[in-house]
Amino acid sequence: MAQKELLVALSLIVAAAPVSATQTEAEVQPLPANPAPPGGPDTRYCMHIEAVTGSRIENVVCWTRAEWADQGVDVDQDWAKEGVRVIG
Repeated sequence: MAQKELLVALSLIVAAAPVSATQTEAEVQPLPANPAPPGGPDTRYCMHIEAVTGSRIENVVCWTRAEWADQGVDVDQDWAKEGVRVIG
């Protein structure tokens, strides 16, 4: 059950990112102003995720880049506003 709630919260984070309807695939996205720090395959990136409705408890999740990517989150894109710390 907790995984479903986490997936919903992460989906809301991704859905909240602005998307340009006129942008084509050929256009190159500029790198974010504050990308995530580099790390190895075992480096964990801790980021805020949206709290479950009705809760005021701050949620921070620490996953590797691969685990974030499995959830549809681009660590470099979201790091500037959601990043907390790097472990490893």
